[in-house]
Amino acid sequence: MSEELPVRASATVVLLRDQADQLEVYLLKRAAADKVLANAYVFPGGKIERTDNDPEQLVLWQAPAADDAAAALSQTDAALAQALFVAAARETFEEAGVKLPANTLVPLSRWITPVTPQMMNRRFDTRFFLARMPENQQAQFNASESADGIWISPRAALEQHWAGEMALAPPQTMTLVSLMHWGSLDAVFREALGRAAPVIQPEPFVIDGLRGVAYPGDPLHPVRERALVGPSRLYLRNGRLEPETGFEGFFAA
Repeated sequence: MSEELPVRASATVVLLRDQADQLEVYLLKRAAADKVLANAYVFPGGKIERTDNDPEQLVLWQAPAADDAAAALSQTDAALAQALFVAAARETFEEAGVKLPANTLVPLSRWITPVTPQMMNRRFDTRFFLARMPENQQAQFNASESADGIWISPRAALEQHWAGEMALAPPQTMTLVSLMHWGSLDAVFREALGRAAPVIQPEPFVIDGLRGVAYPGDPLHPVRERALVGPSRLYLRNGRLEPETGFEGFFAA
């Protein structure tokens, strides 16, 4: 029996802006030499560091109060909750050059890698946060950590992913699907602020020799309440996870 992989706490920021009446998201292309998701496009983010809840870091990144952070993340460990907010802001600055007050970040979702991950050999417990791109700053990828950084609409990113021009991991794919469904910048924040951030731990399955993952609300998932818009399961085909009905399946209600 294989040993269960440890879970690493991490945070990521879905950085958004309105451009010509169109919602755009900032994506970073991982370097080819990266051990995790090499060449894939991801949101800025990374693992928490032990210093992320040091008092000076909490002040530097304007972290929310401990109780507020814990409540926002439904997290009993308030110190960890604050560290997650700080890590999200710190990583966004380090990777994209954008400085965000941590207390302005809005929890969006929590993704936990399956116990038996299909596409990587590491597991993460990642908090996804929303942020508006500040008007007086510009995003600039850090060449020592990423190969590129782009602003792109959620639909265009999904189309490029489908065409084999942009590699996306499932959490990024499904987050982009949600952004596309919600539409505008204001609608995205209204949706996130109106509910608790859902916990999403994909459930791997095999049907007739075909592997895939199911999400909360799917008959193959132990959690019956839906947590995402779009398809409730994806199948591993063509080296990627995709809806059963093809590209249009991403737009299912």
